[in-house]
Amino acid sequence: MTHRSFGSRRRTAFALVTAAAVATGTLVLAAPAAHAEPAGTVTEVAAQPQELWIPGTGSAQRFTYWSTGPDGAPALSSGAYYTPPGPAPEGGWPVLAWAHGTTGLADDCAPSTAGPALPERDNPYLSRWLSEGYAIVATDYVGLGTPGVMPYLDGTVEAHSVVDSVKAARAIDPELSNRWAVIGQSQGGGAAIITARYATEFGGDELDYRGAVGTGVPANIELTLLPAGPGFPPVALPKGITAYVFYILAGLRSAHPELDLNTFLTPEGRNYTDLAEQQCIGEFEESVAGVVLGDAFSRPLSDIPDLLGLLHDYMGVPTSGYDRPLFIGQGLRDTDVPAPSALSLVAALEANGEPVTFKAYDTDHSGALVQSQDDAVPFVRGLFA
Repeated sequence: MTHRSFGSRRRTAFALVTAAAVATGTLVLAAPAAHAEPAGTVTEVAAQPQELWIPGTGSAQRFTYWSTGPDGAPALSSGAYYTPPGPAPEGGWPVLAWAHGTTGLADDCAPSTAGPALPERDNPYLSRWLSEGYAIVATDYVGLGTPGVMPYLDGTVEAHSVVDSVKAARAIDPELSNRWAVIGQSQGGGAAIITARYATEFGGDELDYRGAVGTGVPANIELTLLPAGPGFPPVALPKGITAYVFYILAGLRSAHPELDLNTFLTPEGRNYTDLAEQQCIGEFEESVAGVVLGDAFSRPLSDIPDLLGLLHDYMGVPTSGYDRPLFIGQGLRDTDVPAPSALSLVAALEANGEPVTFKAYDTDHSGALVQSQDDAVPFVRGLFA
């Protein structure tokens, strides 16, 4: 089954809003418009509080913009952008779109208002890119900080959120170049690679997409859900893995109401899936520590017709069709996204002749992000050369 494209998604009539300026200079939601605003249209923008700035930032703005939701209809997303200090170079700041890792599904988990879930890891990493002369545009993804539930790991929605955030940031700041690449870690590593597959298509003529960097990429995760059901898995898994599964269930339940996913869950399973929509990752991991996922299901997920096709359509990482170079980094000691996940993806990409560069690091999930910089920085520099 092929991954969804923008043109294949169901479109519905949707009342949109236009942006208007107020005396403070902040754009706010105004009256409903009679037509759909283009993806990337800004609806609100305000100065980002300095306590949320990436170290080394010269200026920063938080903004809300139109993108595309899981049903193909227009949906709001939010994010922030950060520029280096000093004047922009000729042609504007080259842009790196940052696809963040798992923070949670609740609105107060949005990085543009709460900061990164792991600031001690992400802030130095992003600061390094600022020091290299790139502007950072960081989406929250549709549904995180905006109406609805973020469809966790829905790669096509994430790709739209990323691409449209670049369009929106450039509409706000003329000193941002149309030349851009995408970088991401964990959930964002998958988002970055899937964005890479659709960046040229979704970006259109106004953007000049150059390539992608993904670390800790969660590929082929859909395969691990196929046997899920009563009694399987029969033991408690690491709390991080358990949290990710409930986030997937919550996102899938919201994106695909026709599945009536609650009928597959026990009262305990429904309770934790509901809780997944309410708690950010650190708190939620503690809430599900020791929970046995096999106890969350009242019947097997395999009762869903064409379950593999559905899950691949929702969260699968494409293995062909890339038109720009990719860099994938993986920690060999990663227990959040085990190495076989990335290794199998890279093998498929190489077999299909895709432009992928792969590096393995003798470290864990977060360590791969940190250690990859020595390889990723010159890789990205080459993209913009």
